[in-house]
Amino acid sequence: MKRIILIVFCAIVLIKTLLCLAFYKNTNYEIKKSVKGIITYIKYDDNKTTLDIKSDKKYRITLYSKVSYKLGDKIKVEGIFKNASGNTVFNLFNYNKYLLSKKIAMISINPKVTLIDKNTNLFYTLKNNMISHVNKYNTNGYLTAFLLGDKSYIDDDVKNDYKMLGISHLFAVSGMHVALLLLTLNFILKKVKYKDIIIILFLLLFIFLTNYTESLLRCFLFILIGYIFKIFKIKLSSESKLLITLLILLLYNSFYIYNVGFIFSFVITYFILISKDKLKGNYVIKTLKSSFICFLSSIPILACNFFTINLLTPIYNLFFIPFVSFIIFPLSIITFFIKPLDNVYMFIINLFEKYVSILSNIKMFTFTIGKPCIMLIILYYLFLYLMIKKNKKFVFLYIALLIININMKYFIINPIITFIDVGQGDSSLIISSKGKSVLIDTGGVPFSNYSISENKIIPYLNSYGINSIDTLILTHGDFDHMGEAINLVNNFKVEKVIFNCGEYNNLEKELIKVLDKKKIKYYSCIDELNIDKNKLYFLQTKEYGNENDNSNVIYTELNGYEFMFMGDASTTTEKEILNTYNLPDIDVLKVGHHGSKTSSSEEFINKIKPKYSIISVGKNNRYGHPNKEALDNLKTSKIYRTDQDGSVMFKIKNNKLKLEKCSL
Repeated sequence: MKRIILIVFCAIVLIKTLLCLAFYKNTNYEIKKSVKGIITYIKYDDNKTTLDIKSDKKYRITLYSKVSYKLGDKIKVEGIFKNASGNTVFNLFNYNKYLLSKKIAMISINPKVTLIDKNTNLFYTLKNNMISHVNKYNTNGYLTAFLLGDKSYIDDDVKNDYKMLGISHLFAVSGMHVALLLLTLNFILKKVKYKDIIIILFLLLFIFLTNYTESLLRCFLFILIGYIFKIFKIKLSSESKLLITLLILLLYNSFYIYNVGFIFSFVITYFILISKDKLKGNYVIKTLKSSFICFLSSIPILACNFFTINLLTPIYNLFFIPFVSFIIFPLSIITFFIKPLDNVYMFIINLFEKYVSILSNIKMFTFTIGKPCIMLIILYYLFLYLMIKKNKKFVFLYIALLIININMKYFIINPIITFIDVGQGDSSLIISSKGKSVLIDTGGVPFSNYSISENKIIPYLNSYGINSIDTLILTHGDFDHMGEAINLVNNFKVEKVIFNCGEYNNLEKELIKVLDKKKIKYYSCIDELNIDKNKLYFLQTKEYGNENDNSNVIYTELNGYEFMFMGDASTTTEKEILNTYNLPDIDVLKVGHHGSKTSSSEEFINKIKPKYSIISVGKNNRYGHPNKEALDNLKTSKIYRTDQDGSVMFKIKNNKLKLEKCSL
């Protein structure tokens, strides 16, 4: 009977979740509205303030100023509300889905905010006092992480080091920390009559203070279900209790499925539960075994979201888990109450970060692992399950899958051409068979610390298992086309670089200094380039007096389909190319100069007759690109724009050209 009820419950939640995911659509419309709500989250970042407010729904408000509001304050927000943007580059982080997993429906940027009532809620007062107290400490980033469940105040470079070692989970409040708290509370309250109720109330308070962190919700519900079943003398396995916990949370919010922390928490907990009989031996052996199982169960999730793994992670966890669990975490709590210990705590944290930084520079055990297909993910977990439950020899099949996944670029057979959304700029990627890659331009955002290469180009390449660029082609020296080149070369392996014809400008000279230092070969003003079994032809080899006219114009044929990349070439260059070459009809045209009126002349477009025209352009850009005249000239083709369609990808499979767009 219990099994039937569980199956029915599972079916109901599964149907509800699938319907929510299937029918939700991220719209681009904006609505002007007024919302009154309670502030449930505040983050200060230099001159920017982020607020979450709870009204009929939850909303995220971004203010480009500091405010004096506190948690629990009731405010009125008047402004433009909209859905958050999704990922505009394939396979990468989707901010809108992340907010949905937090039950945040819409966002508003810099609206008018008015205070209605000051906070009177006792629990918010407690949390405000904790935040105020924590902010007085030098180590407030770690205190905030462990006591309030917010890792965002830890330095980004340090968090990247933790990610490189695979130990980021140690700094997210999770079941491990709850287990330590439960041990402490059980010891303190062992003679108290209503111990279980007190512990549950304490956990509820802790969940509130840590802003309902997914891993804590999972842990709390799991414990609560255990207590309830114990009272009613219902016997269920730990795995069944975990499944019920999962179903309850998904019933509450189907979009939890988009939260990486949520997935990590349940998957790793499940495999630890089914392997509890195998975790025998002394402390070191048990820790190493559990770390190894956690690592294996996390690989598909890491591959789908971060595209890198460190094979030494189980070894690192052997040392870092007890260090963080039994020294840093308890010391965080003690330091919160005894401020003079802050200097000692700071010393330990600095020492810890130093050693982590040293270890993160050991790259030989870090591998790029591309995003696996659903079948590969199923096989991963099937072999892991069989290894734990049936025979440990299945680990060899698991490792075989891992090796295939790490080398997945060698299994790419057909070309993939992607016009990457880099805002107001250009960047196009050609991936040919066996993962050979050619990147045409890098994009670039002037006067900004945001790195397109680190946040878009490199992760996108990694998602295919690609850890190097065979050829970087720079159409010309304008910042919106090559502004990220130095960042890219400094953070990613590049075999060679191709410049356009004409004299090097200052930006190109700065890049050449880096290329010389790294001993990367570079060439300029070439006629053609071999990529795999195909050739790229450089049609513009004449020298003009400006960068745009000197732009590399590239033509190639891939599996019978014609592609042309125009850079910022103007009508002058177009006319010269028409006079020099007898061009065929073009299947895919990367439109020149972002659809400016200085490019895409009627004569040129009528000659090459593009079937698809791709315009790489920034949303609401100050240049007014694309120009109406250019759009009119291109109207006989199918026009796609990165500001409206996100990145645009073409795959050539079975001699057919297939288009996908990463819609907003």
